[in-house]
Amino acid sequence: MLDVFKSLFRSADLAIDLGTINTRIHAREEGIVVNEPSLVARNTRTGAFESFGREAHEMLGRTPANIEAIRPLKDGVIANYEAAQAMLEAFIKKAHGGRRFVQPTIVVGVPSGITQVEKRAVRDAVEAARAAEVILVEEAMAAAVGAGLAVEEASGNVIVDIGGGTTDVAVISLAGVVWSASIRVAGAAMDDAIVNHVRRNYNLLIGERTAESVKLQVGSAYPLEEPLSCEVAGRDLVEGVPCSQVVTDEEIRLALAESIAQIVEVVRTALQHTPPELSSDIAERGIVLTGGGSLLMHADQCLREVTSLPVSHAEEPLTSVVRGAGALLDQPELLGRIALE
Repeated sequence: MLDVFKSLFRSADLAIDLGTINTRIHAREEGIVVNEPSLVARNTRTGAFESFGREAHEMLGRTPANIEAIRPLKDGVIANYEAAQAMLEAFIKKAHGGRRFVQPTIVVGVPSGITQVEKRAVRDAVEAARAAEVILVEEAMAAAVGAGLAVEEASGNVIVDIGGGTTDVAVISLAGVVWSASIRVAGAAMDDAIVNHVRRNYNLLIGERTAESVKLQVGSAYPLEEPLSCEVAGRDLVEGVPCSQVVTDEEIRLALAESIAQIVEVVRTALQHTPPELSSDIAERGIVLTGGGSLLMHADQCLREVTSLPVSHAEEPLTSVVRGAGALLDQPELLGRIALE
């Protein structure tokens, strides 16, 4: 009976990719069990958090006066502690199938360069959601493990994780981060750029869901072989009535140019800081892209053009971080070497 209980608590261990846009949870022996938007709906009259994740996302931009949709995270770190704690508690309960009195070990991916205060906020929020132990790892390292890179070998790997709130770049060798950086420019910044472009050029106000849809349909980091366009619906800022406008891939690419340039620059900086001994490995292996932002059309071609290196996508870029963090649950020695203090 004791062995059964030990097995039950061991299988309850979790890995979390706590993202600005989406939160994903990997349960040991089960795989990804939660994949939902990082959103909370709060009743402003009662102060109660009423819904989380996908259900709250359906309310985004459509909430009545007494309901506000809150993103607990901004730029990859906790911006609203109470909302983050409530969301984590709901998601962890869901990951455990409603089981109570479970106190798991939880591995959490966090951006490179996160401050001590930001680390403490993550630890406290996860511990308050009934975690027995919280282990933080850099998202880039977790993404590298999830992408199947040989992180323990004495050879260089470059991982570029373009998420929702941050882009993390790391040079990895011998299970260590040789150099890493995190910039708060990623998918959400691209969405904001599209919102601003449409408002500035067409006096049309659109929401973040619409901007994301435009990015996925016609957004690109490099010129397309065939032009694309899509219709954007929103509210006319002059007349105050609903209207629509057709936008092209070229203008959206120009709107995204500043965000893309900042991501390219941090990759260049990473390569400049790479020791000569590892440069030959990187010249052969190239750069691996992960994260939802890396799915922007021709993001790989853009980096290939700038760096003259091979650039490839991880097999499942959206889930590289959480799958890598989940794999670390079964590799305690490696986890101990890469865990953040």
